[in-house]
Amino acid sequence: MKARVTVTLKGGVLDPQGKAIEGALASLGFAGVSNVRQGKVFDFEIAENDPADAANMLQDMCEKLLANTVIEDYRIEMV
Repeated sequence: MKARVTVTLKGGVLDPQGKAIEGALASLGFAGVSNVRQGKVFDFEIAENDPADAANMLQDMCEKLLANTVIEDYRIEMV
């Protein structure tokens, strides 16, 4: 089973890398770009046939390792 986890900073958390990307895009001539937020994407192949069990395993991975849940949110998708 294939899955994707997307981790992003929570809305109220300052994103300096996003700000740097926003500035770089402006300097390259991409006007009108604002509020850039960056994140991480993890793609998995999981040897689990039950989608609910796979989602539970991925949630456990996010809570323990992949996301800092104090400042980050995560989204799990089965693909």
